[in-house]
Amino acid sequence: MIRYATIGTNFVVNWFLEAAKKCEGLHYCAAYSRNVEKAREYAAQWGADRYTDSLTELAEAEDVDAVYIASPNSLHFEQAALMLTHGKHVLCEKTVTSNRRELERLLEIADEKGLVFMEAMRSAFIPAFGLIGDNLNKLGTIRRVSLQYAKYSSRYDKFRAGVVENAFDPRFSNGALMDIGVYCVHMLVKLFGRPERVTADAVFLENGVDGAGTILASYKGMQAELLYSKITTNRCPCQIQGEEATMVIEGDLTNPSRIVIWYRNGEEEILTPEGREDTMLPEVREWLRLMEGGETAATHNQFSLMEMEVMDEARRQMGIVYPADREELWKRY
Repeated sequence: MIRYATIGTNFVVNWFLEAAKKCEGLHYCAAYSRNVEKAREYAAQWGADRYTDSLTELAEAEDVDAVYIASPNSLHFEQAALMLTHGKHVLCEKTVTSNRRELERLLEIADEKGLVFMEAMRSAFIPAFGLIGDNLNKLGTIRRVSLQYAKYSSRYDKFRAGVVENAFDPRFSNGALMDIGVYCVHMLVKLFGRPERVTADAVFLENGVDGAGTILASYKGMQAELLYSKITTNRCPCQIQGEEATMVIEGDLTNPSRIVIWYRNGEEEILTPEGREDTMLPEVREWLRLMEGGETAATHNQFSLMEMEVMDEARRQMGIVYPADREELWKRY
């Protein structure tokens, strides 16, 4: 039985806990929040054995084997490093760290300790992603890729009213790229590997946070465009265009409703993903499998490293610098 704790009390943690309930071998033992009253209420609501507002206490707890982290991006590195150095497995929400150097250091610690550290990139584990990858060979030589994820944020209305929450605050390593553009980047590198060249631009809001952006990724014989936004909503499907056929990915990029392959002769093939009702479950099951089997998450982490490399370069071109980039927190561990 893997005894786990959670850091965070937002809706994403709720999704994780719903998925964890369906995994035999996981037991919820502790809920953390910096607000002790919120931690107490959350533990009671979700059935955790206990609660705490102390990260040190959580890290030193002998009855905690693993920790799921869903705090603001800027806090991921220090919280994950603290848990790993105290022997805890970690599943950390996307975007996994503020930059690649932080991720590299966390992976070094996990390797030294023999622990599982993995980015919670739910879209990379759902059945729909498997369908996409398994059917790319039907497209022939792939020439163009268009991945779009633009979703008007519910928090943007507050921003427009003068209330800046974490999601629109660059101090927390947040913004459109880190919040939702990362889904496009991760999907791209997992399907096609590291691009040879990246060109990027962004739309900035009045407080300096990126509200939307575009990344052009160049490969030998292929181009990919990544379009993402938190201040508008896209209605066009994603496409992967090959010389023999085009794959159209309908619905939300993080949870496609169906996949249609249009062949040059006019025929179409429709693929309908299963398990769309619970997008968190596959990644939680994989985390559990790795922990129980004494394995590492290296197979998955290679793509998180590529993701961070692409995003670091995109941010360099866009002029996006986070406090974590200057402080180099990784040197503390």
